[in-house]
Amino acid sequence: MRQLTAMTALAAITLSLSACSTGTTSSDRPLVDSAADLVAPGTVNVGDAPVTDRTRQVVRLAQTLYTFWNTGDAAYLDRAVDPSFVDNTLPSGRPQGPAGPVAASSTFRTAVPDLTCELADLYIAGDTFTARLIFRGHFTGTYDGHTGNAEPIEFGAIDIQHVGDSRIDADWHLEDNLTFLQQAGIA
Repeated sequence: MRQLTAMTALAAITLSLSACSTGTTSSDRPLVDSAADLVAPGTVNVGDAPVTDRTRQVVRLAQTLYTFWNTGDAAYLDRAVDPSFVDNTLPSGRPQGPAGPVAASSTFRTAVPDLTCELADLYIAGDTFTARLIFRGHFTGTYDGHTGNAEPIEFGAIDIQHVGDSRIDADWHLEDNLTFLQQAGIA
């Protein structure tokens, strides 16, 4: 498994952002998988890189991963994430590996049962992708001992994911937890 340092990951974001353009392809195969069950990215940016079968694979894995976050259905996570998956920004108390996203999704869905995940922007740089996400719903459940009163929730997140041979094998992520806590009336 190829490990990326935080500096390498940030360089990948910078490269992606500095060479932003809508990903297109001259072949008949679309870049984004239009399967009805997968979330569709708002934009896909590949810079000046050619669109290859690998690019399409990376986009499909991103769609599959964020369909998990959109639905809470772990079958999508299993298809997107390698069993050797490593969370490089693992919060305290969360299990490492694929069990970590399952635990995080369960915690958020206990607080916000109607949680959705919008894949607003997707930036592809080789075997790495960066996603800008928007989570929405209503705080009708419980979180850290607090019970919601249907407060509207909308907060952002940024993910950096590395794709190994066939699935995502490493990630770095940052969620706007403070906004969530403020909107929920907890902070």
